[in-house]
Amino acid sequence: MFNALTEASGEHRQEFVSLREDVQRIEQRLCKHDTRVTDLERTRSPRPYTGIMASIDAMNWRKFEHHIAVLLRRDGCTDVVVHGGPGDRGVDVTARAADGRSVVAQCKSFAPYRPVWSGELQKFLGASYVQHTADVALFVATTSFTPDARAIAETYGVTLVDRAHLEKWSAGVPLSALQ
Repeated sequence: MFNALTEASGEHRQEFVSLREDVQRIEQRLCKHDTRVTDLERTRSPRPYTGIMASIDAMNWRKFEHHIAVLLRRDGCTDVVVHGGPGDRGVDVTARAADGRSVVAQCKSFAPYRPVWSGELQKFLGASYVQHTADVALFVATTSFTPDARAIAETYGVTLVDRAHLEKWSAGVPLSALQ
């Protein structure tokens, strides 16, 4: 029995030595990998718009409309008025572009996963061109637009400002429709 125990302990000792060597090799690989990841993170430039959409997503609908009004003023618009809320007749912000064109904007602060549908765009078309006789119609959303909504906008000359464009506009890139 003693001989069997001695033989078994020798086998276990060899297994432990082998396992220890394997663990040391894995640790060395992990250290090399960590060094490479750290080097890559140092060379990567920071994302220029970090945090902009998070702050916009945190706004309620009223603050979002005022944010759009600020952006319009920054891009040279005058006579900027926020109308949002009940009785806004389908337009949240009106303004006058630097060249005198009338500008109307519809602002939708939706969750990023909920796109703007064509029906919402159709309603805005009537409000912007018929009721307000706008020269420039902007539909600004914190989300994307469905393909049908994009097709309607293209057909009738509505400028869509989706999540990606809103992020850039908010970061200081002028909106080309106002130039």
